[in-house]
Amino acid sequence: MTRAPQATPFWSPAEIDAAIPGTIAHLVAHRVLGYPTETVYGLGGAIDRAAVEALMAIKQRPAGKPFLLLVASSAMIERLGLRLTKSSAMLAARFWPGPLTLVLPGGERRVPDQLRGPEGGIAVRWTPHPAMQRLIVAYGDAITSTSANQPGDPPAADAAQIVDHWSAAVASGALRVLDAGTLAPSPPSTVVDCTGRFPRLIRPGAIGAAALCAVAPDLVSDQ
Repeated sequence: MTRAPQATPFWSPAEIDAAIPGTIAHLVAHRVLGYPTETVYGLGGAIDRAAVEALMAIKQRPAGKPFLLLVASSAMIERLGLRLTKSSAMLAARFWPGPLTLVLPGGERRVPDQLRGPEGGIAVRWTPHPAMQRLIVAYGDAITSTSANQPGDPPAADAAQIVDHWSAAVASGALRVLDAGTLAPSPPSTVVDCTGRFPRLIRPGAIGAAALCAVAPDLVSDQ
């Protein structure tokens, strides 16, 4: 496997175990992390205001366009103060861990307003990526997530693309990149807004509308 220079190996169980302590220290320091997901490589960090601002600066993300959260347990949802509606609970039970992002109400006391969408919800996904599950469980809290690309570019499929795009940030230590090899092409996560009276499909993706409707018949689609 070709490895990206200046990236931290994150493939084998031994590599994952070795990478976790330094990665947690990086997150605690409010710095940005590049990492693999079940779809594409992402950028993220801790959910405090300083870490979110650091991610916005690297991503060149305008205010008002929030990031989603990755979790690795139902307990994390509860600690964030997010509320699962009847429909979202059924969708989560069927498709989590998996490529389904749910926009949930709640979190007013725990989640910064910078992560809240225009409808007032917080986007959350329980990642099925085994290495990222281990990292998030070890860290003990959710991390932010956005695709690892600059505006107008496709999302990164390997760690080398992140290192190339953000070489100065990597060299300075502001960005730590976890290298899990090249990811197979896959559709993005499906996004369902569960903040309203009915769940609403706002971005088709890896899980199709028919599969969602089989679980949540009241699903409304904007597509």
